[in-house]
Amino acid sequence: MNVIFYIIIFIMGTVFGSFLTLATYRIPLNENITHKHSYCPKCNHKLNFFDLIPILSYIFLGGKCRYCKSKISPRYFIIELLCGLAFVCLALMLQINIETITIVGILNLVFGILYIVFLFLIAGIDKENHYIDKRVFIYGIAVALIYWIYEFLYSIDFNVNRIVIYLAIAIIVLLINTYQLKKKGKDNYTLNVVLLCIIMALYTNEVVTIISIITTLLIIAIDEILTHIFNKNKKKKRKRITEQPIAFYLCIANFLVMMLANFIIV
Repeated sequence: MNVIFYIIIFIMGTVFGSFLTLATYRIPLNENITHKHSYCPKCNHKLNFFDLIPILSYIFLGGKCRYCKSKISPRYFIIELLCGLAFVCLALMLQINIETITIVGILNLVFGILYIVFLFLIAGIDKENHYIDKRVFIYGIAVALIYWIYEFLYSIDFNVNRIVIYLAIAIIVLLINTYQLKKKGKDNYTLNVVLLCIIMALYTNEVVTIISIITTLLIIAIDEILTHIFNKNKKKKRKRITEQPIAFYLCIANFLVMMLANFIIV
């Protein structure tokens, strides 16, 4: 029965992953992500039910659009698969199964899923467009507020002072970023990364966030070294550190560190 339970969790994750691929594509284009029917970005043909089955549609269609035969980016398949696996890892981390499932466990799973959605949205948009969308931040902060209320009602270790301090820092960062936006006409990417770290610290904890930051810096350093090695004899312009998708790496690192830390503790 537990195997069936985790298969259901995986399928649910792939469905969320399918929606996230749509959202990460449409949000930067300011397109509706809930009411507008799914379509092929190459030929604009509306997709039917059999074109939208997570993972399976990509496999059976051979990674091509049914209508125009254009190649479908493998990121759709990858995100759906990774999201399904992430949901299963979350359930295992929370030790939720048929025998142990409770109302509190379900609530923790729901908040965990909402956080994973936040990470996937930030990572997906940053990887493709190198910016962090404010609407995703608003979603993350809104979920965080609901989570704090939940923690305040049910947790004996809830620290109000910690929340107040983080909120004050977040407000200061937002004010500075707003000033930068008015002055230069665009968001400050670095300040957005700082705000992302604050939200991560609130959802997880300071230790996990710090390790995530260190891991991100290591990933960027390794990427820089490998790029230098492979492009040493090529006249190819290297990316500057500021051009790296830092939020993308940070989200991946945060999820992995959070999972590993909880599994090790367990």
